[in-house]
Amino acid sequence: MHQFSPLIETTRGTLRENLHLGAVAVVNTREHLLASWGNPQHVVFTRSTLKPFQALPLLLSHGHRQFNFDSRELALLCASHNGEDMHVRAAQSMLDKAGSGVQALRCGCHVPLGFTFFDRGAPEGATFTAAQNNCSGKHAGFVAYCVLHGLPLDDYNAPDHPLQVAIREAVARVVHMDPQDMPMGIDGCSAPNFAMPLSKLAYAFARLASGAQDAEFGGVFAQLSQAMTEHPELVSGTGRNDLALVRAGRGDWISKIGADGVQCVASKSRGVAFAIKVQDGARPPLYAATIEVLEQLGWLDDAQRAELEPWRQRSITNARGLTVGERKPVFQLIAA
Repeated sequence: MHQFSPLIETTRGTLRENLHLGAVAVVNTREHLLASWGNPQHVVFTRSTLKPFQALPLLLSHGHRQFNFDSRELALLCASHNGEDMHVRAAQSMLDKAGSGVQALRCGCHVPLGFTFFDRGAPEGATFTAAQNNCSGKHAGFVAYCVLHGLPLDDYNAPDHPLQVAIREAVARVVHMDPQDMPMGIDGCSAPNFAMPLSKLAYAFARLASGAQDAEFGGVFAQLSQAMTEHPELVSGTGRNDLALVRAGRGDWISKIGADGVQCVASKSRGVAFAIKVQDGARPPLYAATIEVLEQLGWLDDAQRAELEPWRQRSITNARGLTVGERKPVFQLIAA
């Protein structure tokens, strides 16, 4: 089976200019594959789609209650945020509640996604801290877990640190895999990240969206999924696709993007989720493919279709605003 199949093509004039390959898996809470494109069993790194599940050890040990994290801060645990003031305030609040500071974060410092995600330069002379790292919420949760359990902070990102071992075991439980069968790599924020079949990633999001109905993680999944849908601006930020998708979903959809072409969307009411991987990691074809999957699954009404139309980016325009090409889907999901 081909690992990746054509998803989105772009044309210029009358010729195809680019063809973006990828795979899609649609899975329900019973772990049944409902539909797919490409190879749904292809093993992919989860990247930032993993964040809600990296929060599990903290919530399972009731650390969020110990430190009185509110729903906004639970949302930030799952975030790949823009580094806007609202994100920095929430991260700082979490650290304050855990009795720690920004210096404890081991995610590093980068120009906030509020600039780089939109190809905008930061203001001259601007300085940033680790609190503006898009993963600062996740790492504030890591710090809180370590404080709660009296674990060292200096190496909490190390794969053999008790926190990371607990995360790997929790993620494996969610997707019904042996922890050692999930290949490990180091993510952009220096924390371990795990790879799994695309269908397993979709299954994880179906379980997350099922919330309290999940027999094993119900209470925790309910809190995380509710926080993500109540505060999508904290999970992503101004102008981001996750924000647009969750708002269009009217409380029913959970959406989480990951670096290098990974996207997951789940429907609470349907108990179904899908995961996409675009092979070349490009974002515009990922956005377009995500909306097309929603279309093919019949999840869009007319209002949602219109609301999300800009993310299809059908027309390719140049600097003068002239239409010079087209971006369009070239796939049809295959029922299992």
